[in-house]
Amino acid sequence: MERPPLYGARMWRQAGQLLLNLPLGIAGFVLAVATVSVGLGLSITVIGLPILAGGLAAQRSLGVLGRRRARFAYGSAIDEPEPVRPRRPGAVAFTIAHLTDLLNWRTVLYNVLMLPWGILSFTLTVVSVVVLWPVLPWVVRGMAATDRILIESLLFPGALAERVRELEDDRGTVVDTAAADLRRIERDLHDGAQARLVALAMDLGMAKERLREVESEEDMAAAARMVDNAHGEVKLALQELRDLARGIHPAVLTDRGLDAALSAVAARCTVPGGVRVNVDLTGPDGEPERPDSAVEGIAYFTVSELLTNVSKHAGARTAAVDVWRSDDQLMVLVQDDGKGGAAPYPGSGLGGLAERIRAVDGVFLVESPEGGPTTVTVELPWRTHTARR
Repeated sequence: MERPPLYGARMWRQAGQLLLNLPLGIAGFVLAVATVSVGLGLSITVIGLPILAGGLAAQRSLGVLGRRRARFAYGSAIDEPEPVRPRRPGAVAFTIAHLTDLLNWRTVLYNVLMLPWGILSFTLTVVSVVVLWPVLPWVVRGMAATDRILIESLLFPGALAERVRELEDDRGTVVDTAAADLRRIERDLHDGAQARLVALAMDLGMAKERLREVESEEDMAAAARMVDNAHGEVKLALQELRDLARGIHPAVLTDRGLDAALSAVAARCTVPGGVRVNVDLTGPDGEPERPDSAVEGIAYFTVSELLTNVSKHAGARTAAVDVWRSDDQLMVLVQDDGKGGAAPYPGSGLGGLAERIRAVDGVFLVESPEGGPTTVTVELPWRTHTARR
């Protein structure tokens, strides 16, 4: 790989950014000092803290410019942080959100430091261009590295803050998913089993009254028909309750693990050529092991919903499910030879699966070109406990 020329475009681009440090440093320093001094000075009044919050929001805008410069001139691979989102609308929530955001205060510190650093980097760059021409590339390279470290350490929220934000998003996803599951269970009970049990009670009551008033064989036959209808309603209600219980957490998954549970799901799938299931959860010592029950449940319901999508939308003839352990990860691979075109759009079934899996630090990948085939890869944390013999 060839090295870039010493006096190439990259060096001059970095030199230009170093020269910009002085005017940007002056502007940022003035704004930072004015923001903090005026805001804190008036904090004993009602308007002080909102002024300080507004100044911090303006400081954050200058941080966007600094990150863009780092990506353009220094090749930094930093992304833009999430914007400040108040928990509720209104000036009070806006003020609290900006005053408690650490990145805002780090941006203030960056803008304060930019004045002395801007003076130094501007002076050294000009002197090197005019007097120290032979060593200009090395001077620019050293100051560019310092400038990059300053930007990446102060204008990026850092791994811990990003992790906190991810956990907050995951917590919201888990809460929403649990609420949706509870609404589904309530709807299924209300519209299914409960309605059938009400109809059963009415039929039994009518049959009871008819038996009390039996005067002929015709009345006896009518009562028998009512009892027969009630018996049919009982069987349907029991079947719906069993389906509902299986949808909450199937007993076969608890008792026998993923292999038996996924085989049962595959047997109910309507793909013409059937579904091949291969589950290998052998541990490093050769003993059968099972993942954490929560992870096991997520894997089960993920495969169940994916096979349901294959039955309804893929137009596939065959499908396959492979589950195995890879170090500390539970790997799930679902494939079909259908028409393809599947994608985890927000609000779709696949999008909901992706959110649920990301909530436990998992990975959800979909490869589904038009015309097929479709491959869904799921990676979940293992969290081992020994399988029951």
